[in-house]
Amino acid sequence: MIEKKNIELEKTVLVGIITRDQNEAQSKEYLDELEFLTYTAGGEVLKRFTQKMDMPNSKTFIGSGKMEEVEKFVKANDVGTAIFDDELSAAQERNISKILGVKVLDRTNLILDIFAQRAQTSYARTQVELAQCEYLLPRLKGMWTHLERQKGGIGMRGPGETEIETDRRIVRDKIALLKAKIKTIDKQMAVQRGNRGKMVRVALVGYTNVGKSTLMNVISKSEVFAENKLFATLDTTVRKVVIQNLPFLLTDTVGFIRKLPTQLVESFKSTLDEVREADLLLHVVDISHPNFEEHIESVNKILGEIDSSDKPIIMVFNKIDTYEPQPFDDDDLITERTSSHYSLDEWKNTWMHRVGNNALFISALNKKNLDTFKKRVYDEVREIHVTRFPYNHFLYPDYQEEDFDV
Repeated sequence: MIEKKNIELEKTVLVGIITRDQNEAQSKEYLDELEFLTYTAGGEVLKRFTQKMDMPNSKTFIGSGKMEEVEKFVKANDVGTAIFDDELSAAQERNISKILGVKVLDRTNLILDIFAQRAQTSYARTQVELAQCEYLLPRLKGMWTHLERQKGGIGMRGPGETEIETDRRIVRDKIALLKAKIKTIDKQMAVQRGNRGKMVRVALVGYTNVGKSTLMNVISKSEVFAENKLFATLDTTVRKVVIQNLPFLLTDTVGFIRKLPTQLVESFKSTLDEVREADLLLHVVDISHPNFEEHIESVNKILGEIDSSDKPIIMVFNKIDTYEPQPFDDDDLITERTSSHYSLDEWKNTWMHRVGNNALFISALNKKNLDTFKKRVYDEVREIHVTRFPYNHFLYPDYQEEDFDV
């Protein structure tokens, strides 16, 4: 019998800044997300450090006084990793590492590490490895002197372990090989997409951890991996779904995130071809998250970057079962009532009202309002299908709820 061992979490501290472009509330929100990313990667956050400054220190990101405070805490609590919320330059990373004497990561490195953990297929692993090598290349100078004493863990998975003794020439050669491999796989995937014929394609898009995979499982009756962690699924999953006698393809894609590393956007652009070639996008939103509107903006920005913002989109506001507005006392003459106090009905009368029929409110986990959701998707897919095959429209009757079976 195999004995289960408790996984020891890596002790970490987080470091962020408050600037003119990033106020205190935003900084807290980003650090909340960074803590969740750290937990996803296998770390435990012991303390957060923030500092108000006009711009990051070019040498050490934060000021010398705050750095001394971080150093004391790190040494007193046997912390092994310091994670910074913004991307560090190669010089900043080296300088901070010399001062703290521990592993130093930034948000980009942390996200790349999580992708390295989560990649299951050869294609996803190749894409992640390419992104890691491109991140590594400008940081090679002087990097190994402070890495040689490290024992692995967060930020050290993937090529970070295997290429530690290499130089720029070898990394450049590796990047060229990985790009060639991805190009070959892309051609194969393009053929696969072409072989699917003219079936209507529907893609689930959205911020990471909003419930896309759970919704995918409900609609397609499949077993796509779903977990309450960031980037639970990386590999694109395509399932054939039939509503009554109307078939279409449903795709689950990698979740988006704010400050998504440029290297990952580039490496995963081919994966996002599924989004580009979709006829309909289901933009899934976690309405229970206090900053879901910012998440929507981040997703829309990335959709714009991959030339997919002009596609038909249905907004699917998920997790209504866990939505709780902040309590508000009408007799309180000091506190200002904000959107954080809105009920779901009040939200529906904001900008969501203008979205109209294209805003749906569901709980994929508890299957709330799924009949309305299924009908709306059916109607949209049917309209696209009839436009594409005008002589076959008699095969697809109007939606009948009692006959519905996915």
